[in-house]
Amino acid sequence: MKPAPFAYVKAASLDQVFDLLTRHGDEARVLAGGQSLIPTLNLRLSAPAVLIDINGLDALGGIALEDGTLRIGALTRQRTIEQSTEIARHCPLLKLAMPYIAHPAIRNRGTIGGSIALADPAAELPACAVALGARIELRGPEGPRLVDATEFFRGLYETDLRPGEVVSGVLIAQPAPGHRSAIAEFARRHGDYAMIGLAAHARVDGAALGDVRLVFFGVGAKPILARAAGAVLEGREVDRARLQAAQAALAEDLDPSADLQASAATKLHLAGVLTTRIVDQLVGAPQ
Repeated sequence: MKPAPFAYVKAASLDQVFDLLTRHGDEARVLAGGQSLIPTLNLRLSAPAVLIDINGLDALGGIALEDGTLRIGALTRQRTIEQSTEIARHCPLLKLAMPYIAHPAIRNRGTIGGSIALADPAAELPACAVALGARIELRGPEGPRLVDATEFFRGLYETDLRPGEVVSGVLIAQPAPGHRSAIAEFARRHGDYAMIGLAAHARVDGAALGDVRLVFFGVGAKPILARAAGAVLEGREVDRARLQAAQAALAEDLDPSADLQASAATKLHLAGVLTTRIVDQLVGAPQ
């Protein structure tokens, strides 16, 4: 199929983007990597009147570490993140996540800002942002603002973006020494969207965990921070009994719905399996 007719604008500045979004409202769409948008256009699931191409806006790109905060511009390609030594050194969770995202051809064009703005509940990058306690940098007609990732994702493809705003970057505080990250997921085929996945970040002290952030994706309308399971693991050495208690606590954190891939019970079971695998990655297999 081919998309419905639309007007195309190659934006020359952010002010032009804000003006177009304000004037056209829901009839406008922003084109970054286009790896989700273009298929929906071709299938006519989306039929905007105006397509605003922001790929020429250099201010929305780049990776920089300043005053202990890593800023990743919204237009930074996923492949660039995958290959970045700065990301590997200061934010390894993002590097670990990249091989799970589709295939190299997709990551060559897909952007971090596009994934964050789309807020697909089965996508890896929104969950990583929540796990890392990231702040989402937004710019719009009223100026810039920062929103914690935990507050940015509101529901199914729903975010805190206001009319006329765009995601301009992702800010991540440099982890203190002793912190580790891990990610794992189940998918029917490599590169498919996850049936369920788990991104985690924690302070590791021997066999004990602190500052535990377990964030599930593909199991709800948005990334889900498993607070009850994290509390069970917090500040204690992880042995088999402690891990089993954390798995049991997942019933408080997660309320999965059945879909074409798995039943609700299966997803809850897989959440426990992923918790075991993530703890193994962080501290080693519990005894």
